[in-house]
Amino acid sequence: MSSEEKTQARAEQAKGKAKKTAGRLTGNERLTAEGRTEQAKGDARQAKEKVKDVFKD
Repeated sequence: MSSEEKTQARAEQAKGKAKKTAGRLTGNERLTAEGRTEQAKGDARQAKEKVKDVFKD
């Protein structure tokens, strides 16, 4: 996985986790859901890159 793509995936995961936590603290269900979605996108991006690395070798 290239370092740029790895950084993007981690940033998306962190941003999602922050939104999810903020939503829980404030009781904002929409923000919590957005955070879960962003975190899942980051997880998926990271998994995709790991699969690409496996087939690259």
